[in-house]
Amino acid sequence: MGQWETIVVKVLFICMGNICRSPTAEGVFRSIVKDAGLSDEIKIDSVGTGSWHVGDPPDRRSQEAAARRGIDISHQRSRQISQDDIVEFDYLVAMDRSNIDNLDHLVPADMTQKISLFLEFAPRLNHSDVPDPYYGGPTGFDVVLDLIEEASKGLLAHIRKIDL
Repeated sequence: MGQWETIVVKVLFICMGNICRSPTAEGVFRSIVKDAGLSDEIKIDSVGTGSWHVGDPPDRRSQEAAARRGIDISHQRSRQISQDDIVEFDYLVAMDRSNIDNLDHLVPADMTQKISLFLEFAPRLNHSDVPDPYYGGPTGFDVVLDLIEEASKGLLAHIRKIDL
């Protein structure tokens, strides 16, 4: 049996460089999915729309913030979104509106229903974008984690309702 033969749903998290927000989302969502016993049914990955950091590990500050919450993202490596990703993944989850704009130029018109803004899955937060913590202070990474944890719970609830 192949590695993904039991996979029902494929989720791809997307930010600009794939070193802060999307790898954090991948790690948090993977942890939540594992705790729910659904690791064999949901494939999770992350990418950037830009190529600046391809092959790099997540930002040290992202790794440290995630580790403080028991999540190890150190093994991840940045990669840029590909046309294969667009076809393969069911959910193209963007961290902010600028990534939505980037995806609008990459995703064929008949696949745009796959695109969503991550914080749409956490409407009670009253935020639309997960802010980029790269140029901010150290607390920005914890704020990002808080938003991502909440949206991850909402995304999993949505997937359970719609796809599983």
